[in-house]
Amino acid sequence: MPGRIGHAEAIRRALPDAVQISDRWHLWHNLAEAVRKGVAARNICWAKAGQPPAEGCQAITTRERRQQVHDLRERGVGLLECVRRLNLALNTVKRYDRVAEPERLIRAPEYRPTLVDPYRDHLRQRRLEDPAVPVTHLLREIRDLGCIGSSNLLVRYINQGRVEADRPALSPRRLARYLLPRPDRLKGHRRERIEAARAACHEMTALADPIHRFAALLDPADGNAALLSTRITAAQAEDLPHLQAFTGGLEKDRAAVDAALTLPHHNGGTEGVNNKTKLIERQMYSRAGFPLLRHRILLG
Repeated sequence: MPGRIGHAEAIRRALPDAVQISDRWHLWHNLAEAVRKGVAARNICWAKAGQPPAEGCQAITTRERRQQVHDLRERGVGLLECVRRLNLALNTVKRYDRVAEPERLIRAPEYRPTLVDPYRDHLRQRRLEDPAVPVTHLLREIRDLGCIGSSNLLVRYINQGRVEADRPALSPRRLARYLLPRPDRLKGHRRERIEAARAACHEMTALADPIHRFAALLDPADGNAALLSTRITAAQAEDLPHLQAFTGGLEKDRAAVDAALTLPHHNGGTEGVNNKTKLIERQMYSRAGFPLLRHRILLG
């Protein structure tokens, strides 16, 4: 047959009476990815709840380039001409052009956990008592408390402003993980971080509420298909492009999604076999032939 067709269309042609059911794990995974991207896109907003983002060289350059693109566009210059004049990629020019607020382009710094984190409160108290305390003294004190970090690590930690921040820096990925569980299952400090992010950025409320409403539908029930339509309509009304993209993907395969949310069937066993097959294949570095792979699966 000429051309390529998707799996769903191939099944419809081969077995027109078969009921296709989307995998609920993948529905949840896609929702989690939409949440992560949505949180990352708004991190300049919710980061106000913790450490204020530093206006570094990259942020300044981003502001300048966005302003250059907008100046050219206001004079009637096309996108391709902006690319030529500014020596930027076309996708970069498009992104700068469609963002009305320059803050939407700035990313708050993402700091990884360090060996100094457990001693942050001690460092903060010491610097409040004596702002001129030498770093060598601070290093000696936290080493007496059990820190094994180097002096360079401590200096970088202080220069990044992580000691004076109201709370330790939170990465978009970690905040997204805090948003995904049910609120009644969150521990105290996680609930506090979410509430602080909501208070600093109303978009976090608009993002968190649909997450829990969509997640509740993953427990199959008869009325979930109708509820899904309501959830999709509400999500499309919000200014959340990544969540809108997720709901748009649901609409493209709506029949299979409705079946996943209303029927008890699932393909967990099939996914388990697939994962086991991939594991065996990786153990053989994908170099063994099919006969050996078949024997290992049957005899395993």
